[in-house]
Order: sequence, then C-alpha cells, then structure tokens
Amino acid sequence: MQTSKPSTMPLSEHDEALTQTNDPERHDPDCMVLDAEPQEDDRAAGAEAIVTQSASELSELAPKNWLSYFQQSSRLLLAVIEPITLTLQYANDYFCQMVAVDSTGSTGNLTGNLGHVLEQRLSEADNTAIQRLYRRHLLHRVLQRLYQIKPQGWRLLDEPVMIALQSPLYPEPRYIEFWLRSDQLTLARVDPQLDEFAALGLAQMTEQALEVMLTDPAQFDALTQRLQLDNYEIKGWLLLEGLDITEREIVRRITQLLIDRDSILRPQKFGELNHQMRSLFRAQNTLVLSIEGEQIRLLMGSLSDEPHTTLYPLQSLQQSHFMHAIRTNRVLVVPDLAQDPRTDGGRQLLAMGVRSLLLIPLMLPIGIGDTGQAHEATESDPSSMPTPVTLQAVGVVALLNDRPHSFDAIDCRYAEQLIPAFARALTAAQRQLVQQRFMTNIHPAVEWRFLQEAERRGLGLPSESIVFTSVYPLYGISDIRGSSDERNRSIQADLLEQFHLGLAVVDAACNARDTILGKQLRLDLLEHIRQMQECVTVDAEVSRLRYLRDHVEIYFDYFGQCGEAAIAAISAYRAACANEHECVYRARAYYDNLIRQINALLRETWERWQGTMQRTTPHYCDIEATDGIDHMLYAGASIDPKFGSFQLRSLRYEQLCAVCDCARTAFKLQETYNTHMQVTHLVLVQDTSVDIFHDETTERMFDVRGSRDTRYEIVKKRIDKAIDEQTGTRITQPGMLTLVFCTDDEWTEYQQYLRYLMREGWVDDQIERGTVQPLQGVNGLKYARVHILPETGAVKVTPLTSS
Repeated sequence: MQTSKPSTMPLSEHDEALTQTNDPERHDPDCMVLDAEPQEDDRAAGAEAIVTQSASELSELAPKNWLSYFQQSSRLLLAVIEPITLTLQYANDYFCQMVAVDSTGSTGNLTGNLGHVLEQRLSEADNTAIQRLYRRHLLHRVLQRLYQIKPQGWRLLDEPVMIALQSPLYPEPRYIEFWLRSDQLTLARVDPQLDEFAALGLAQMTEQALEVMLTDPAQFDALTQRLQLDNYEIKGWLLLEGLDITEREIVRRITQLLIDRDSILRPQKFGELNHQMRSLFRAQNTLVLSIEGEQIRLLMGSLSDEPHTTLYPLQSLQQSHFMHAIRTNRVLVVPDLAQDPRTDGGRQLLAMGVRSLLLIPLMLPIGIGDTGQAHEATESDPSSMPTPVTLQAVGVVALLNDRPHSFDAIDCRYAEQLIPAFARALTAAQRQLVQQRFMTNIHPAVEWRFLQEAERRGLGLPSESIVFTSVYPLYGISDIRGSSDERNRSIQADLLEQFHLGLAVVDAACNARDTILGKQLRLDLLEHIRQMQECVTVDAEVSRLRYLRDHVEIYFDYFGQCGEAAIAAISAYRAACANEHECVYRARAYYDNLIRQINALLRETWERWQGTMQRTTPHYCDIEATDGIDHMLYAGASIDPKFGSFQLRSLRYEQLCAVCDCARTAFKLQETYNTHMQVTHLVLVQDTSVDIFHDETTERMFDVRGSRDTRYEIVKKRIDKAIDEQTGTRITQPGMLTLVFCTDDEWTEYQQYLRYLMREGWVDDQIERGTVQPLQGVNGLKYARVHILPETGAVKVTPLTSS
C-alpha cells in the first residue's frame, strides 16, 4: 500500500492520541463531546492538545494526528480482518468497545478471532447473515478474477447486513449495519481443474443472461452456495464497516407494531410496545391515555404481561401536564415532576416514583375521524375542554422516568416521528374497543343492530341506545330438584372420610407413644365425626377442613416419628388429599360431574330445538346453566321484520315441545346415574310485549324497560320457588310441566298447546290447576301442570332439521 495519502495509509502505522470512552448516555448532536482519560504520561499531552485546539489549528495537524483522532473518536465501527481465519488485524476504539476486544498498544492492532467473538455476541441467524455477506464478496472476486465477469451496476455488494449486537456498553442489544469491503482481496484456485461452476457454462453465457443471474438475489445466493472455499487461496484484507442504527431501527419496529392490525391495547402487543418504548427513550414505563368521550382510559405498562387499565372522568385532566400537551399540540418534557405536579394525578405519579415525563399528544385532523372524542382548547381559556371545532384529541402517550431531567431534545424528535402512527393506532384501538364492547357474545339474531351502533360510533357519531320494542318474552326453566341436598350429602361423605383418615393417623401415633394431647385430639375427632353423622351445616365444608389443618395436619411431622404405622396412615391421608382441592373430594367430584352431565345433556337437547325455533323466526335466546338450565327468549318485529302472530304461536308451541324433550332427557339421566335428583320444568306465560334495551354498565345483554315490564322480571326471579295457595306445596313437581299464567286468554291459548302435546304423546291428559300464593309485589298468578310422558310408547316428535 502507498503511504502518500491518508486514505490509503496503513492504519497500523498511526499513533493513538487518546482513548475515547463511548458512553451510552446521549448528547445533543450539535455538540461534540470528547471525554478523554489519560492512560499514560506520554499520551496525556497529545490528548490535551487535541481537545483544546481550535478547528483551524486541527486543520494544520499532520495526517497521522488526524487519523489518530479518527481512530479514537469516530462513531463508525471499523475493523480490518484476515479473510481465511477472520483474525482481527486492526479495529478502531469504538469497535473494540462495542465488541469487547482489547487492542495492543496505540496502533489499533489486535490479537483475536472475529468469528469467535461474533459467535458469542450474535445470534445464530445474525452469524449466518454475516457469513452470507462474506460469501457474496468472495463470489464477486471469483467471477471477476477467474471469469473476467464484471457486471454493470453491481449493487448486491453494497447491501449491508443488520445484526443485533450484545454489547457490554449497553443493557440491551444494539442494532448495527455492517458492510464489507473486499477490494484488497486476491484469490486463486488451489486445484485449477476443480471448477464448481463448470456445469453452469458461465463462459458461454451472454452478457444479458449473466446480468439476470447476478442481479437476482435468489440466483446470486444459489451461486454463493456452490463456492468451495477450501479450494481457494485467499490473500489480502477485508474491511468491515459498521454503523449503529439502534434508535432508527427501534423507531421502525415501534412504527411496525403500531400499523399492525392487532390493537395496541391487547396485553401481548402492549407489552412489546412498552418494551420498545422503554428501550428507545431510556424510560421505566409507558403510559397510554386514551380519550373516549367524556372519560379517559389509562393504560400503564408493567413488568407483567397484563397492562393495568383504569377509567377516569375527562374533567380530571384539567390543569394537568397532559392537557397542556394537548392544548399546545407539541411534545412536552416535564423535567422534574416534583417541582410542578399540578394535579392529584401528577402527585400520584410522583408518589409512584416518577420524576420526569415525556408527553406525546396524539391529534388527528378533523375528518380522519376517531370515536367522537374531538376536543377544543385555547390558550386564552385554560379551563376549557377541547371540542371538535379545532382539534381531535385521540390521547396522550407518556414516557415515565424515575430520574429528573432524563429526556432531551433528541427524545422529542424521536417522539415526533411516532405521532402519526401512534395516533392512528390508538384510533383503531378505540374503534375495536367499541366493537368489542358491543360484539362480545352477541346473539346472531340481534347482531345486526349492534353492528349498526358500532359503525355509528366508529364514525364518531353520538351513541344511541340499543332498544328492541314490543318483543314477546318466553321464559322457561328446568331445575334440578334435590341438588342442594345431594351436595350436602357429598360434602358429608367427603368430610367423614377425611376425618376417619385423620383419626387413623392419631390412633397410630397414640398406639406408638401414649400422650395426653394425643388422647384429647382423638376424642375431639370422634366428637366431630359424631356431629357430622347427624347433619352437615352450611359452613361445615370450610370450618371442618380448617380444624383438620390447624389441629391434626400441623402435627404430621411429629406423628411421622411414631413408627411405621403412623407413617403409613399419614401417607394414606395425603394420598387421599392429593388433588387441586387439597382435601378428600371423591363424593363431591362425583356430584359435580353429575351436575355437569345433566346440564350438558339438557342444553344439548334445547340447542337441537333452537335450530327449528330460529327457522320459525329469528329471535334472541339466552341460556344459563347452574343447577339445571333456564332460557330467556325475546321475539318480535323489531328483531325480525317478518314476525307475526303465526310465528309467535309456533314459537310458543315449539318452546313447550323443547321443554318436554328436556324432561325426557332427564328421565334417562335418572335411570343412568341412579340418583335421587329429579328435574322440574316450568314455563312462564305472558301475552303482552315488553321493551328491552342493552345497558352497557351491566353484564346482562338486555334489561326490560318500564314499570310494567319490570313486573315480568320480578316474577321470573321468584316463580321457581312459588307454592300453591291452598296446599302449600311447590307448584313445580318432578317430571311435570308447569305453566304459570295470569289471564283467561293466556290459559285458553296454552290449553290448545297442551291438547297438541297430548296428541303427539308428549304429556298425559290429566291437567292439574291451582292458584299461586301471592309473591312479594305480585299476585293473581295461576298455574296448570301436567305429567310429561317418557319416550317409550309415545309418538316421538323431533325438531325439524334443514335438508
């Protein structure tokens, strides 16, 4: 190499002037900061000279001093590599610090294998990418030197590779773009007769065909895989150049997260976004404040997977730093929150340890639209709330730090780059929240109305109540009679078994070591067993198990020292309790499974009929399963415009058929499981319509509207426990269908349905009638009941299925 020009002078011949410490702390790019630390006496003077000299004086320095300054102060990563062994021959200070290798002396000379270093610092995928880049350059030299192929505009060699480097200078990986320069390489084949490209006929290809092959990335990479590196003698040097693009890459990744279809409010995505934001801005946490009408949704990122969500009134933002950022529509830095917390919210953040804030207001021009939260503000009236006249405020993103003065102008510029993507992402998330709020578990028959309202709110229009007027209610219940008694018996059986196991432990211990306390424990256990054999109270399931834990199980360590019999008894006790409930749960498990089976089969029977009923007229149907199942249907013209009297009467008759079919299912279950539990069936009749509406503040899908309609809801809640006014017995009886009605017209209509059921063999022809004892707030109810016939010998009527 020539030494007449700095650009070609061997870097190994230049002296080192100082050691630059590349502090991860960031500074304003308009300022150049050199942090020199004297390492040796003979180098201190040179370092001081460079730091104190003016730009004009620096221009008069000898070339080797310029290169020394470049060696120690450049923000590029530079290294010269021996191509075969990948041994580092030279690296500038920044490369050494980032990769954690030591230079020998002041020349930048190194001893070490770059391949080994990169294997430790890079992922397998990044190592593969660098190897691919290396093979590309070698292929280029092979084609150029051995085949004299020099395609025009060879750009593939100029493509960098981006890797994630684990550097000791930073707590998180740094994204580095690396280029290779292979101009100084020469190579020759060890065995000239071995040509891995002979089959391709490169020498016979036209220039156009070669251009196509060498400019296509896939074909070019296929050629690199043909290279047999062990057949080449390679001399010269490779120049490795790198540029730290971490901040730019994180901004790109954040933007990609924001434009992705998934809502940023979803826990997994919010967690990833929070991680990237904390990395970019050196923050402890991210806070997203979403403005939704007259309330704000505050999401706080955390170390857990779930973001913490809280709702506050929009008015609480008055006089806050957040509102100031919205009013000014500028990225705002709060250098020290302790000096100016302003509001209760600010003081809460301060109490959480937050000292500085970076606030990013998210605004959209009017017309782009969000969910109606357009807010006006003016500097002249700080108390005014934003309205659609001037600005549309979507929300605010806040970066939190536990140190004061932790955000700077560079952070503000990065924040400004993210505003458009963040504003649109939060707007999309708000729309999805609106749709999810309406579309969660929506019955298909009423889904169209919820979609209409979600679309309205998505366009920023004011919300409207979802109401279905003049719909007819059809309520029925299949209740498992005796389920409470059966559960009490299962609790009794499990507790007695566990107490006998505990008694066996105490007996074994007392037989080995006769102690006064042991005798008292035994007598206590016997007394508990006697009491439980008589009856089990409501609190026994908790109180008795607590007694065993506090008075028997705590002594197992001692009892285990009382011989083999005690050890075996303890093992038997623990084995019986080795389940998720940590107690004997044999009888209760059987009971729970039985209830699940009954509910599942009852529901399955009902669902079969629902297909037929929905084809008669689309209607809303809600099913709840506890100790049995109950169903609530609403049907009317406001749900199905084709609804009429025929559809109403068909639906009522099909409801009775479905309930009878559920009863037959219950008959089979009672025989299969040989249980004392039986199922009662009731249908509540009402010939007057009601209005229902969706209340977003409750978990129920629909509530009835008006005092007249509320009466029906009261009856629903109390009718299953109603008793006959004359006999004092329950109006519902196992294996019978009970109809509860109020008017003679209702009875006349349903008497006709009973006649149909008798004709089809669903029910017996003997009808029992009576008066319901007045319920609290409701009187005048009557009932009729009839025995449901088992399937044997009956004319089976099954629900219709579509062909």
